[in-house]
Amino acid sequence: MAKTKKKQDPVFLVVVDDSEEMHQALQFACGRAEAVGGKVALLYCIAPSEFEYFAGVGELMRAEAREAAEEKMSIHAEYVQKLINNTPILYVREGDIRDELLSLISEEPDISLLVLGADTNSETAGPLISFMVTRGASSCRVPITVVPGNLTDEQIDALF
Repeated sequence: MAKTKKKQDPVFLVVVDDSEEMHQALQFACGRAEAVGGKVALLYCIAPSEFEYFAGVGELMRAEAREAAEEKMSIHAEYVQKLINNTPILYVREGDIRDELLSLISEEPDISLLVLGADTNSETAGPLISFMVTRGASSCRVPITVVPGNLTDEQIDALF
């Protein structure tokens, strides 16, 4: 008798940043997770400190950045919890967002979709999306969904 592999719940990854369109990506990921019984994961990437001249200063800056990251993640985690009644998976990393994003997706087999919000108020969709749909896509093992930043919650919810 062949062993059957237990199917994992799909995980929809959203990059947390200060952009307005991140909300649309999060709304989409929550709707998708709720529709298929999946989970939402949030990634916040702390840019490496450029002030490493003195070890103590660098460590203090790193600790402050980590605290700010955790505070920001907590706000979005509460939103996910409220929306789909499920606690999101949280990842905080330090480094270049492009490298850390691809590393996380590579390391975490449960991640099944990357959801990004597109800036609709400028000439480009944003630097991360530009990277991911060109060079990054060849290194990404999951599909990438780009959600326009000008959609309302109601428009996104209607997709599910």
